[in-house]
Order: sequence, then structure tokens, then C-alpha cells
Amino acid sequence: MKKFNIRKVLDGLKEVSSPTPAVQVGPQENHLIHETLQSEHFQLCKTVRHGFPYQPSSMAFDPVQKILAVGTEGGALRLFGRPGVECYCQHESGAAVIQLQFLINEGALVSALADDSVHLWNLRQKRPAVLHSLKFSRERITFCHLPFQSKWLYIGTERGNIHIVNVESFMLSGYVIMWNKAIELSSKVHPGPVVHISDNPMDEGKLIIGFESGTVVLWDLKSKKADYRYTHDEAIHSVAWHHEGKQFICSHSDGTLTIWNVRGQGKPIQTITPHGKQPKDGKKPEPCKPILKVEYKTTRNGDPFIIFSGGLSYDTVGRRSCLTVMHGKSTAVLEMDHPIVDFLTLCETPYPNDFQEPYAVVVLLEKDLVVIDLAQNGYPIFENPYPLTIHESPVTCCEYFADCPVDLIPALYSVGSRQKRQGYSKKEWPISGGNWGQGTQSYPEIIITGHADGTVKFWDASAIMLQVLYKLKTAKVFDRNRSKEEKGSTDVSDEDPFAIQIMTWCPESRMLCVAGVSANLVIYRFSKLEVTTEVVQLLEVRMQYELNDTESPDGGSEQTSALPTPGASPQTSGPPSHPSTSSNNSDGGNIPCLKVRSTPLKQSPGYQVDLVVQLVWVSGEPPQQITSLALNSSYGLVVFGNSNGLAVVDYIQKTVVLNLGMVELYGSSDPYQRQPRSPRKSRQPSGGLCDINEGSATSEDRCKSPTSAKMSRKLSLPTELKPDLDRDNSFSRSRSSSVTSIDKEAREAISNFHFCETFARKGDSTLTPCLYVGMSLGTVLGLAITLPPAGEQRQLQPVILSPTGMLVRLKGSIMRMAFLDSTGSQLSPAHEPWYEPNITLDGEEREKVRKRRPVSVSPSTSQDLNENQYGVVCSEKQAKVISLPSQTCIYKHSITETSFILRADVVQMSQGACLACFCANGHIMTLSLPGLRPLMDVNYLPLTDMRIARTFCFTNLGQAMYLCSPTEIQRITYSQDTCENLQEMLGELFTPVETPEAPNRGFFKGLFGGGAQSLDREELFGELAAGRASRSLAQHIPGPGGIEGMKGAASGVVGELARARIALDERGQKLGELEERTAAMMASADAFSKHAHEMMLKCKDKKWYQF
Repeated sequence: MKKFNIRKVLDGLKEVSSPTPAVQVGPQENHLIHETLQSEHFQLCKTVRHGFPYQPSSMAFDPVQKILAVGTEGGALRLFGRPGVECYCQHESGAAVIQLQFLINEGALVSALADDSVHLWNLRQKRPAVLHSLKFSRERITFCHLPFQSKWLYIGTERGNIHIVNVESFMLSGYVIMWNKAIELSSKVHPGPVVHISDNPMDEGKLIIGFESGTVVLWDLKSKKADYRYTHDEAIHSVAWHHEGKQFICSHSDGTLTIWNVRGQGKPIQTITPHGKQPKDGKKPEPCKPILKVEYKTTRNGDPFIIFSGGLSYDTVGRRSCLTVMHGKSTAVLEMDHPIVDFLTLCETPYPNDFQEPYAVVVLLEKDLVVIDLAQNGYPIFENPYPLTIHESPVTCCEYFADCPVDLIPALYSVGSRQKRQGYSKKEWPISGGNWGQGTQSYPEIIITGHADGTVKFWDASAIMLQVLYKLKTAKVFDRNRSKEEKGSTDVSDEDPFAIQIMTWCPESRMLCVAGVSANLVIYRFSKLEVTTEVVQLLEVRMQYELNDTESPDGGSEQTSALPTPGASPQTSGPPSHPSTSSNNSDGGNIPCLKVRSTPLKQSPGYQVDLVVQLVWVSGEPPQQITSLALNSSYGLVVFGNSNGLAVVDYIQKTVVLNLGMVELYGSSDPYQRQPRSPRKSRQPSGGLCDINEGSATSEDRCKSPTSAKMSRKLSLPTELKPDLDRDNSFSRSRSSSVTSIDKEAREAISNFHFCETFARKGDSTLTPCLYVGMSLGTVLGLAITLPPAGEQRQLQPVILSPTGMLVRLKGSIMRMAFLDSTGSQLSPAHEPWYEPNITLDGEEREKVRKRRPVSVSPSTSQDLNENQYGVVCSEKQAKVISLPSQTCIYKHSITETSFILRADVVQMSQGACLACFCANGHIMTLSLPGLRPLMDVNYLPLTDMRIARTFCFTNLGQAMYLCSPTEIQRITYSQDTCENLQEMLGELFTPVETPEAPNRGFFKGLFGGGAQSLDREELFGELAAGRASRSLAQHIPGPGGIEGMKGAASGVVGELARARIALDERGQKLGELEERTAAMMASADAFSKHAHEMMLKCKDKKWYQF
């Protein structure tokens, strides 16, 4: 029986009820192409999250499993094992994670949240899930402690009380340590919240409790009273034990450390102010900043380590946060790049009553994770193998390429490996738990990120991992000191003139072109050889609106009027192939925004500058930002456009081939009546990304942008977004459908380019290299390219571009264009294979390279002349498919009425090509090609912010990505195959490991009772002894993790074993319960018989009248 699908029915109803038909076929010949892609090939799910956890708040480490957990302010949980094993989970409430505690070697983790809830996570499955939750209603949680190999969790609260939770059942014990019982009866003030709880390493029955006010209490769990109390004037931040349990150390708010003997009442045995200046007259040292955390770790063959954060003197204003390591007589102050959130010392043993033997310190900073090697002199750091440097400089744009040429990742890795820093620890990375996934999907994937400081990073993203391959600094091409002539340079302080705006990359030829916010363009070639460039090649291009009333057809730079008189004609800079430069310009205002360096540039192997193109100031007017960019390695052309027009650069001949203003570009086919306007009004495409508050992001996290006296260079989306984006940090769900009326107020810009080999004009019978130009008002214009013959002639003869008129018009800005052959397969633009540009060849070989024909991977070259092609055009609102060469629209689909598309890509799935769209209202959709049938529509993100809009990318084989926070990349898949294989591809966090043996007590300690004292906590905290806690104190919420755990384990032999083990555990548990019940019944029978015997003896000698 065929499965009934309600979604398809609803889609059908939607199509019927929509005012315009969703798909409409033209009157001409029937285009029957069998489309292989069906809706069952699509499914949307998150795959993996990479990068540094955004706004981290807490950290924990399992010393046996060697897994690190990091909690964040947004309620996220990130787990790290060996490089390549990482996992992301999210608490439903989204409250900040205040503390994490591993159940060491148990495959479980306890998290305490700012909303006073405690959760137990099961880590024995690939996607961890919550097993139990407990929500406190009358108490605020401040500190948690779970002793090693114990099932009782101590929870300290703001009121100063301590509650005890059984982590197996997540039920509260009736045993409570009340603050008024813990402190001196004579004390008249509340001791403050609990800031520390831990048991004595040598005696589990003794619990040390630290209160914020400065009181520390040693509580005897059995006798339910305080053994000792220690009071200090200064507030306490943390407490740590010496492993022998005879001493402990406290850190205080005045920058002091106090060391106490457990049996010593009154005063500490030692008070240290590590960073305080010691006055000569014997007075107390000056107070310092608070020491927020201290750890006291012992070694078998040397002095103990005292490690703490904070405590610097107040006169170190502006000094960065430090971690201090005191070892014997030496004190090392390790300066960090960002504020310290938390730190943990990694030790050889999980047992608190053994010599700790610390070997490393993990320091969690606000924007980094640092691991310090304690075993080597100078405390070097370990080289971090995780991809945590995505946010080194704020990400401004991204591109994602799946199924790249196989030799590309090794080539980038080989040049990138030379960029590695030196001086790291020689040891292996200490966080080494978990196992890699067993996924079989292995096609090369590369992510490229452009940053605010002008760097471009290439990442290997294959097999759901992420690893940095190569880093390119585009700012090296320019002089660091901004040019003095630039107007308003005094106002510029810490702006980002080098920020990357758009990138275009040809993976086959390895050509790269980046456009920056300063209206500059840099073209790079890839080389494996080092080279020194004496002079960086530079082209300066003028693109402007004319200031005269009259439209001058011949162009030039005769404008003298400085008044903002309206004019509609953007002008080219003289003859197209000779851009004017500042030297031969008469008006003196022809200045580029950045100055290209004049000294020789040493270029390492990797990406090397081939050409710099700059838009220059004209008549005191700054250039408009570049809104679109494209490169074709086969034709040797780069094209870029903005709101003034477009320019085509031949990077082989290093000339400008074409510089067309907007009116000239349209020619006679201009459908708009352009109003004369002032060039000074609206100098910027709307929707700048930097002036919008990005949710909770701080001002540092927002992209900064260079400003000048005349304009603010904002980082804008490649296409013009509509003005109503500026009202809020998220896109509004409902927008007026009559966007064109708004658009006409804003200046039109070029939003998209596409190079291809197709039928240039209506009715053509031969394929011609073409460039299609997509406009922000919905028009697609064509330009036919005439290339000189390959070889010597390509260097000498000019490339000619001639307009072929308008191809099609759509509603909204053009987002994407692509071409299909007659079978519906995607036609890739022609490209050139990569060759080494820096080899000096002899004459014969040079000729071979020159005569090499460009490769076109598309089947277009083998097409019969009578076969047609299909042009796919997608705008913000709709998609159309045009049959070529007849240029008739054969399919049309209205994608969204109330919202607009932010990103659209024509992608290749394993079954065929489709159009993937990401909408501002959070929907992700796919449409079949060429038929434009809706295949998938998922409401993925309810609200979309500007960062997601700027960084969302689709790529082939059902992969997509975006920046979900300023520091993290979220990868998703819309492919059913990948979703099905995901469980296999994910790594395992939990691996069966033997717990190390407990330390040997030694003969004398065993004889005289000096070893560790154990405690039957069940006897104290269990329901029989302590009773039940008040029901109104906390609510128990069972989590979904139990069922999920079974599902996760239900694959293969591991699943069978897991199920068998669970069954055995349950059976053992039931047998245990039966045994306990039998024992209880026997005890009850015994008591009854004793009672009966006593009654018998009592009644034995009594007469009948005595009863």
C-alpha cells in the first residue's frame, strides 16, 4: 500500500490556492526531461558544530576517559576527545551552565544550570541525551561536588544549605546540612552562599564547606555536626585539599592564599600574597585583585604545585589575565590573551588521596582554550589540534566546496604546514579520549572563511571534521599605515580597512580573487615555489555617477562642478582598456582607499599576488563597495560590479577590458525610468552588517568597518538587502510584497555574475562564451565574449565583450544563475587546469603551456548543434527556467511571497541537480531542475540574524553551513543518504577503559589505621536512614535519554552486547532486590518469633485472674 503523505497534500493545496500557478509551461515544444530527484532523497538535519564554544562558562575533565566538557552561557555543551572527536549538545532551557561534573569513567556527566536545574547526561551514545533532570524551586544552586566513585551528589545553595542527590535515581535525600547548624551558634550573620564543597581525601565522612563570607566548616557526616570551624576576614573564592587530608588552602578576594591545618583552630598556618608588594616596615602587603580559583597538587618526588588564576596587584592596569604556577621557590606568571573563565589541572590519578602528579593545566579563556605542559621547563603550551581559531578575526564571509579535485587538500596542506609556529610542547595532546566514526563518505570538502583583518583561511572539512589547511594574509599587499592624503584619516582608529567582502575561487585552476570593503580586488595564483615580487601589479579603475545635468555620451573626466547637481549617467574612465591613474588625472581627487606597497614583496609558497585592482576616489567622492564578483580561469577574466556599473579585467594582459556604467549596460533595454539624483545621497547599499546589533554579541564581536569623511564603508551582503533589515537584528517575517516600490528608492546594484558557454542570442546555433549579469532590480543582461586565439595571440589581442540584451526579468534581486544541458545536467563553467606559474620553461615547453586548451568539464562541447540548453535564474522571490536559444520561459515558480531569499545555489546531488534556497524566514527549500517542483521545505531557523544571512552556503552532495555564533560553524545536511549514514560517521565519546587501581595503603598505615577511611553513604543518605526530602523543594523530570540510548546502541554487535548487558544489569538488580526482600522478611520473621517468645515467658506463670 502506498504511504499517505499529508505534507504533499498540503503542498498541492498551497499550489492550487496560490494566485499565480507555481509551475507554468510555455506554449512552445514540450520539454520532457526525466527528473531523477524526488522528495524522498531529501531530509534536513544538523551534522556537526565546529569552532570555539561561544561565551564559555564552565569546564570539566574525566581523567580516565580523557574527555573534556565545556559549558556555555547559552546552555550549550561541547565535548572534546582526541582530535576529530567532538560533540555538541544543548540544554532545552538555554540557561547558562554554571558547573559540570563527570561521573568518572562511567560515561555520564552532571550539569548544573543558572535556572537551578541539575541534569544527568548519558555519554555512552553518539548523540548524548539527558537521562534525568531535577529542578529546584526554593533554592538557588551555587556549587556542586560529586566524589570519585560515589553516587551521591552534594549541591550547595545561595542560602548556605547543602542538599544531597542520588545520581542514579535523581531523587533528593532527606539528609540536609543547614547553614545554621554548620556555623557557630554565637555568629549573628548569615555566612553567605556555599562556594565550595569537597570531602577529605583521607576520610569520606568529613566534608569541608566553604562559605563566601570567609567561614570554612569541617562537617562530620555521621554525627551530623561541625568538627571544626575556620574563620577569616576576607571573602573566600575557592578551597583545595592537600592529598593527605591534613591541610587545605583557600583563595581570597584580597589576593591572598591561606593554608590551614585541619586540626588547627583559629589562624591559618601560613598567609601568602603572591603578587603583593612586601612593605619594608613589616606591615601587611597591599591588597591585590581576587584569586578566583586555586589548586593544590602534590608530586611524589618534589615540591607541590600551587596553581591559581587572578591575584595580580591593582597597579597592573591594562595587564592581561594571568595564571600563576608556584612550584617550590619558583613562581611563573603565564599571561593569557583573553580573560580566564576556568582552569583545571590534569593529574595522573583520579584518586584524591594519592600523590597527584600533575602533568598539564587546561585553561579555558573567553575566546580560546590553552593547555600548558607542567612537565617541561618554561611551561610551553601544547599545539591545539581542534579547529578553535575560526574567530581569530571576525568572519565576514564564507564559501563551501564539496567534491573538490583530490589533489587540492594535499597541495594546500603542504604549503600550510610551513606556516606552523614553533616552540610547542613535544608531548602528545593530553585530551585523547573517544574513537573516530566509521563513516564511508569520503569526498574532499573545503571551507574558505574571509575575515575582518583581511585573512583568508582554507579548512579541510572532509568526513565531518575540520582542520585548518592554509592561511593567506591579503593585507600584506597594502601599506599598513593608511595613506595620508585620505580624507578623514584622523577619525579612523581601530577600523578594518582590509576586511574581506566577497571571495570567488576556481578549485580546478586554483585561481582566487577576493574583494575587500575598501573597494579593492586582489587576484592570486597558487604556486609551490617561493618568489619575490619587485613591484605588485596595480590597476586603478574609476566608476562614478556623473555630476552634470546632461548625459555626456563620450565620457571622460571633465566634470568641474562640485555641486551635487543630479545626473544619471555613470561614467567610464576614458578608453575602456586604459584606466586613468592618479598621476594623469586632472581633478586631483583620484585616490585609492588603500595604498599598495611599493617595496619588494617576498611571497611564500601558496597563494601569491598576481594583480591588484582598486576603485579610486573621483572628485572627492569615495568609490562604491563591490557587490558582486566572478572569475573564469579559462577566459582569464575577472568581473566585478557595484551600484555604478561593472568592470571586466583581463588578468593575463593586466588590463581593464570593459568599464560600463549602469545606463550603458542596459542600453536601449532599460526598463526603468531613472530619476535624476544626487550622487551624494545613499552612497551605500542598505543592509550593512556591521551597524546591526547581533543579538547578545558584544561590540568587539561585530565587524568593524573603516569610515572616511564622506562615507561609512560597511560590510554589506553581496546583494542589496532591503531597508527593513535595519530595523531589527533579525529579519522580519512579514514583508510587503511590493518590494519593487521600495527598491526604486534605493540605487540599483549588480548582484550576481555567471560565466558560461551558451547560445548568446535568440535563435543562435553555436555556443559562445558569455557573461550574464544579474541586477538587484531583477533583470538578467547578457554579454558575449570574443576571445583571441590561445597561445601568443592571447597575450596580445584584446578580449572583446558585446552586449546581447536582456535575457529575462524576475521579481526581486537576482541571487543565482546556472545552465543545464538538454538532459537536465548542470553545465559547469569552462576552466583551466592548474599549472605552476613560477617555473621558467625553455621555449618549447612554454609554447606547450600557452597552447594548452582550457578544459570544459561540461558536456556542452559534445552537444549537437540542434540541442537546446536551459538557463536557471533565481531571484529573492521566484525562480524561472528559460529554454535556449529560443529564450522562452518554460517553468516558473514563486518561492516566497511574504519573505525573501538570502542564499540560493544550484547544487549537484548524487541523483541529479537541484536548486537549494535559504529564506529570511528560516525556511530551507529545494526545487527540482528544470521542472522547479518543490522537493523539500523545512522551517529550520525560526528567526535569522545577519551573521547567518552573511555566511550561509549550500554546496554539492547535500551539504550546507553557516556561522551559528561569532566563533562556531554549524554544518547541516539536506541529503537523505548523509542523514542515514550520520550515526556511523559520528565519533564515540565513551570507550571501555579499566579504572586505575586504588593507591596502596602500605603496611603501617593498614596496621595503625592511617589510610583512607571509607564511608557507607547509602546508610547515611538512603531513604531508610534519612527519609524523603520535601516534595516542594525540587521537581524530578525524566529525560528522553534512556530511549535514545537504546536507539543509539541498537546497531550491530555493540548493540546486542549493550542490550545483553542492560538485561543482565536489570536481572542482577531484580535478583538483588529479591535477596533484599527475602532478607527483610527473614528479619521480620525473626523479630516476630522473638516477640512471641517474650510474650510466652511473660504469660507463663500468671493465673487466669491476673490477665
